[in-house]
Amino acid sequence: MIPEDNTPISPPSRRFIAGAVCPRCSAMDTIVVDRDTDLRECVACGFSDPRPKDKPVAPPEPVTRVSRAAARRVETAAEAVRILEPSPKRGK
Repeated sequence: MIPEDNTPISPPSRRFIAGAVCPRCSAMDTIVVDRDTDLRECVACGFSDPRPKDKPVAPPEPVTRVSRAAARRVETAAEAVRILEPSPKRGK
């Protein structure tokens, strides 16, 4: 369908988010996001809110003997390994 003034049709700015669950009605696949305003809304119950702008902050990594900064700074000197030949069994 082409408008009468021959202007190109812009693609829709709203997109469904696959697998998204509405926080209010718990319906799956009913959340749409407006790409222009970053507003998400549920087409089933009318719930809407702005999408979060910032990424969630990850919890700090627990301190272990492997993850400590001091453990990573220690340079262990390389040592030569000597392979011993097994001695022949006596008494055979």
